[in-house]
Amino acid sequence: MTRHRFDFDTIIDRSNTASEKWDKYRGRDIIPLWVADMDFRSPPAVIEALHERVEHGVFGYTHPPAELVEAVRAHLLADYRWAVEEEWIVWLPGLVCGLNVTCRAVGGAGDEVVTFTPIYPPFMSAPGLSDRGLVKVPLQLREGRWVADLEALERAITPRTKLLLLCSPHNPVGRAWSREELAQFAEVAERHNLVIGSDDIHAGLVLDEDRRHIPIATLSAETARRTITLLAPSKTYNIPGLGCSFAVIGDPGLRRAFRKAMGRIVPHVNTLGYTAAQAAYRDGEEWRQALLAYLRGNRELVAAEVNAMPGLSMAHVEATYLAWIDARATGIPDPARFFEEAGVGLSDGADFGAPGFVRLNFGCSRSLLVEALGRMRRALTEFRG
Repeated sequence: MTRHRFDFDTIIDRSNTASEKWDKYRGRDIIPLWVADMDFRSPPAVIEALHERVEHGVFGYTHPPAELVEAVRAHLLADYRWAVEEEWIVWLPGLVCGLNVTCRAVGGAGDEVVTFTPIYPPFMSAPGLSDRGLVKVPLQLREGRWVADLEALERAITPRTKLLLLCSPHNPVGRAWSREELAQFAEVAERHNLVIGSDDIHAGLVLDEDRRHIPIATLSAETARRTITLLAPSKTYNIPGLGCSFAVIGDPGLRRAFRKAMGRIVPHVNTLGYTAAQAAYRDGEEWRQALLAYLRGNRELVAAEVNAMPGLSMAHVEATYLAWIDARATGIPDPARFFEEAGVGLSDGADFGAPGFVRLNFGCSRSLLVEALGRMRRALTEFRG
């Protein structure tokens, strides 16, 4: 077996770093496996680039470096055969910001946004914050796999529906949508004249080796014309605290509406965010492949352990480093609190629109994961008595 020069096993002490993930349980013996923030050090190329930029010592207002734009275009072309023009790229200080701008850019007050649930919570808050109505279409678990209910989607769409918000790959259920599924979403959007807002932040984290991420905008010129794609290096290269994201919008009219919605409210990306993004896209591929191999091992461990625990089950995780666990059969009314009391901090499924579920982040060292899963198993065994 090939030994990589990257170390994902060593536990990095994140105390005293103002870590949102770890400070939540400061002073308590609770392993945090909740927010989507990995515990690994960022790629060496990113750390080196940041050191070099800091050494320069001047941090003035910064526009997107030409080298970064070219690195992003090269990355999109190499990974997705997606030829993107420079002017299509709109830089953002965060992807959640992009979701909110998308809701403001499409339609008007009182119009509707439709999305599939369970879903990353900002998908559900952004429409209301933009004076839009939220329409939720539940995903279905069929033969152990989460799928979209297209008939339910059709029923949910009204004349006020203007935007389909898509999570691709889907957080929290871990689906990497197939070309056929994406084509079905695009066909519905075209027939009802919907704009598609596609959050592709986990695009670089497809774990199944026989699958590839497909940006929905690459399906056809017609689909591209109605799509706002949101991307970032933050999840893939573990640099979420550096706040660098971007939208890819091929249609000039849609892009103007998006920029207008940004107004003077959305701040520029910070200097170090640009620096980290450029290094990640240009020099981070070897690290990413090593990361994917490590995450696959963690995924297999989580699946084997969770599916063997009484009352728990989870579908196969095709993409992301997040396991969506069904705890309803345990009879435990608040599984997130139950596991927290057992020393494991998970995300509460209720926040994603699905009470009775929990989300586990396996982007951590294997030894920490083994300890957390052991705590979960022991707590369930004691509960079953």
